[in-house]
Amino acid sequence: MSRETDPIAYSVWMRPPRSRRGRPQLSREEIVSAAVGLLDAEGLDGLSMRRLAATIGAGATSLYFYVAGKDELLELAVDQIMGEVDIPDAARVGWREAAAGYAREFRSLMLRHPWAVSILGVTPAIGPNAMRVSDRAIAVLDAAGLTGQEIAWASSLLMAHAIGAVMSETAMHTITARAGKSVTEIVQQMDDYVESYSEELPSFTGWWRDNNAMNMEKSVEAGFEFGLARILDGLEAWLARERA
Repeated sequence: MSRETDPIAYSVWMRPPRSRRGRPQLSREEIVSAAVGLLDAEGLDGLSMRRLAATIGAGATSLYFYVAGKDELLELAVDQIMGEVDIPDAARVGWREAAAGYAREFRSLMLRHPWAVSILGVTPAIGPNAMRVSDRAIAVLDAAGLTGQEIAWASSLLMAHAIGAVMSETAMHTITARAGKSVTEIVQQMDDYVESYSEELPSFTGWWRDNNAMNMEKSVEAGFEFGLARILDGLEAWLARERA
């Protein structure tokens, strides 16, 4: 059985750390931090053991004394960035604000590290930082009154909203970077094209005329908060019915 068919059994977290040989001042922490920096700058395609070794001024072979390869390195990188997540305390701010903070923290995390979006859920996130995040999230949703699988479902719902928002925002940032224009400028270039459909698509074109001058960057933020609030409204209403 290979890592591809059983990623948990072969996870870096399921066995003792590798012996630390090679350059004395090199550490696994240094290697992982450099990997995160490379991933942030160039994405998944930009990470290789050879590129990473060159970044930290080491021989590629010496890295294998600390990590088995790229898959293991990605597990370690995911757990390192998970250490950035700070979920509010439900006892202090209430479960609803704490749950909102959970989703906001993940959105911010993935915007800082967009490479993580495509590997979360595929690369095992079972390191110490990820487990602490899970523990805190469970405490928040438990405080709301959720139990058992309801906690897992509600957590997935919040994460799906955060990930969906980030995917749209990342695509927007890619387009604007390539075009050298703001998203508002790009959208407004479509005015004449949209107007050409005014008779065929009156609802769409009418909405466009009323809304295409909005600040699209601010609209993205407001849209995320709108969706998050509606999710929490739904959970709150459902919990009220269940308690009744």
